[in-house]
Amino acid sequence: MKIYTKTGDTGDTSLFGGLRVRKDDVRVDAYGEVDELNAWLGLARASGSGGLDAELEHISRDLFALGAQLADPGEKLAPRVAKAAIVDADVERLEQLIDRLEAELPPLRRFILPGGGSAGAALHVARTVCRRAERRMVALDPPVDGVLLRYVNRLSDLLFVMARVVNQRAGAPETEW
Repeated sequence: MKIYTKTGDTGDTSLFGGLRVRKDDVRVDAYGEVDELNAWLGLARASGSGGLDAELEHISRDLFALGAQLADPGEKLAPRVAKAAIVDADVERLEQLIDRLEAELPPLRRFILPGGGSAGAALHVARTVCRRAERRMVALDPPVDGVLLRYVNRLSDLLFVMARVVNQRAGAPETEW
């Protein structure tokens, strides 16, 4: 199988189920944002993720499922393919991880400037891309399943906490604003 199909050469692409849409369709934009988010997580992992590699890999797998669900407006894929589903238990897993990681951190007294080490800075960028993906998802019609919105909302919080933890573990000080 070749990597190129030539089917998108005229500016359109297929959603799950075969529906052809323009590449600037809001749904394509939404799952494109999720794809970018996943790439930033890959950069964070490659930069030394401060002992959070397994957690970031799990989230990357979740993001593939999220992208698949966004590319499936007819909601036909997730019920048939378990690994393509984001469910309430995934949101709860993120909440538990936030709680566990926050226990390592000093309380937040002020806003902090993004930065720190390479992995921490990549996680800060990932957080902003996650928020952008969330905004794109909110704009979709028909609306996405609420669990997907809860997942990305919680994920952006987790990415902020992860950035702080990775920077703390690396000895990179936080700069308060």
